[in-house]
Amino acid sequence: MYPIITTMKTNLLLLLSFFLIISCKDSTSEKEKEKKITNSEDYNNFLAIQKARSTSPYFELWNSKITSDSVELPSFTAVAGQYNMFFESTGDIAYLKKAEQALEKAVEVANLDKEKYYRSLSRNYISQHRFKEALVYADSAAELSKNIPATQHLLFDVHMELGNYSKADSIKKLFADPEDFNYIIRASKWNDYKGKLDMTIMFMERAKEKAEASKNRGQLLWVYSNIADYYGHDGRIKDSYEHYLKTLEIDSSNAYAKKGIAWIAFSKDNNSAEAERILDSVLTGHVSPDYYLLKAEIAEFENDKKAKKTAMASFWELANNPAYGNMYNTYKIEALVEDPATKKEALALAEKEISNRATPETYQLLALANLVNGNKEKALEIINAHVVDKTFEPTALLTMAKIYKANMMPDMVKDLKNELIEASYEMGPVKLKEIHAL
Repeated sequence: MYPIITTMKTNLLLLLSFFLIISCKDSTSEKEKEKKITNSEDYNNFLAIQKARSTSPYFELWNSKITSDSVELPSFTAVAGQYNMFFESTGDIAYLKKAEQALEKAVEVANLDKEKYYRSLSRNYISQHRFKEALVYADSAAELSKNIPATQHLLFDVHMELGNYSKADSIKKLFADPEDFNYIIRASKWNDYKGKLDMTIMFMERAKEKAEASKNRGQLLWVYSNIADYYGHDGRIKDSYEHYLKTLEIDSSNAYAKKGIAWIAFSKDNNSAEAERILDSVLTGHVSPDYYLLKAEIAEFENDKKAKKTAMASFWELANNPAYGNMYNTYKIEALVEDPATKKEALALAEKEISNRATPETYQLLALANLVNGNKEKALEIINAHVVDKTFEPTALLTMAKIYKANMMPDMVKDLKNELIEASYEMGPVKLKEIHAL
């Protein structure tokens, strides 16, 4: 009798244990689902292969009006605007260069409202990272229209790109209007530069309210995609994801938003395969060098040396196109410093980039290039003079930590390491390994 009761008790305990294990597994599974941010069902429809826009009836109409001796301004500006759209859609630098040519012709033939064409050409040069040339045309516009807000907005943007922050701040005060969308987004940019993320997001959320109230498509696209980035910086990954989706609801082909979702899949959800799938779908219709860098980073994380080599080869094939000019200098420097065989090339390019725009971000690249070339004292001198307390970007902080470590400053390294670990999502799993190795 006793053995039977004991067996029954044992079986009952085993049964309870089984259900407990199943329950725990289900609970763990549910928790894992809750932790995941991306859900392919949210965006699969946006990944369908779409033919990139590279023409339109509007473009054909105005382009047909342009001849070798044409002086018809509306044709040049309309065609330039369409070329800009094609560039955004395809990533093909040839379209941005064609827009430049059309705008240069408009500047040449314009007699009235010439400042408008100066502004348009200046913005084209900003897109090409030709910032000093952009400033020349922005100043030319200012000579003709000193008090026009559009010119002031342009001057602020150019001076921020050049690292002329005091000048940018003084210009910003000229068009300060807490109810104006164009002021609000620049106030956000200013606070981002100052490292005040909470204020940056506050202004961006105010800009979002304005854009949603006006239902302005261009403003909505800009706000949703940019606020998604800032939410990511702030650790609000779900909010970031939702705003990338909002961007795609307006523009289903928006490559920037898709890249943002791919980053979330990779850095937050630890789903390299999904990130790759998203990137591959983008690259069927939109080709930009930086997308291959992300593919290379994913391959490195997966320890797939062959895939990384292939992705980097694609990056260099595109980025070395002379038409890009300085547009990918920072990406090139970051790639060149990784290989001892190209470290001198990295230093030369970093020095060139400083002459193009002397910002804390470009100085940290110069410091990093000096570090890998064995100039650790010079690297320390550069960051102390041009980077410390002048930028709060995690990439710059990592460079600072590396330089402090090389110069035997462990307390400084420790402080930065703690801060960098908090930015692990923004830095990604590959950089996180570097951070832990500090």
